[in-house]
This record gives sequence, structure tokens and C-alpha cells, in this order.
Amino acid sequence: MECTVSWTGGAGTRSGMGFVAETGSGHVLAMDGAPDAAHPAHGGQNLAPRPMETVLAGTGGCTAYDVVLILQRGRHDVRGCSVKLTTERAATDPKVFTRIHMHFTVTGKGLAPAAVERAIALSHDKYCSASIMLGKTAEITTSYEVREL
Repeated sequence: MECTVSWTGGAGTRSGMGFVAETGSGHVLAMDGAPDAAHPAHGGQNLAPRPMETVLAGTGGCTAYDVVLILQRGRHDVRGCSVKLTTERAATDPKVFTRIHMHFTVTGKGLAPAAVERAIALSHDKYCSASIMLGKTAEITTSYEVREL
């Protein structure tokens, strides 16, 4: 796996904190920093997600992918899955995530809560490399709700 990240504030401007990532699969992802009123050249323009937001989004995508796949492989009639991630970060640099809570909402027909709970646990403990990696610095907790269609 590879990715190239390029600063978009180059070409002599030396301002802004926008970046574009091109993934090995050929997709492009924009990132930007928060505006900094005190030091405009050091801040972003709020044109795209922050880099740490993309880490969080990738983690959510990784675990949601696992949950859906595990349920599908178990022949459960899953129709939707979303996960809301909320975090706390360290107050000082490096401002790593210290707590992450993932709340899953899984919809389907006749989904057994035990099957959803098992899928989340398997993702958390075995399959989701992103959340397992972040678990080295953050306490990760999960909750879920099952919605019948």
C-alpha cells in the first residue's frame, strides 16, 4: 500500500495548509488545516477535512466494512451500517487520540443483536487494523443499536 501526499500551498506561495493525498489505488483525498487568525500563513482555509479527521474516518470505514462483511458472511440480512465516532485527544503534542467511542447503528431484517455484537467484537479484536493500531494510544469503547426494517 502506498500514498503520496502533496502540499497545495507550494509554487512560491508558502501559505495555507492544504494537502492532497493520492492513494495507491488512484483516488484523491483533500485535507486542510484549521484557520489560524493569529498566524494566517500557518493555518488552513477550512476547505477539506483535517488530517486527524481523515484518520478517524478511515478507522470508521475499516470497522464498518468488517461489521457488514462478517454479518453478510453469516448470512444475516443486513441492509445498512453506520458508525459514529467520538474522540478525546491529548492536551499536549503529540495530540494523539486518548479515547474513541464507536456507536454502530445496524439495520436489517431479523438481525439478532448477538450477531451484531459479535461482528463488532471481531472487528475490534481481530480484523480492523486501523482501530487495533489506534488502540495502542486510545481506550476504544463500542455500543450499538439494531434497527428492524
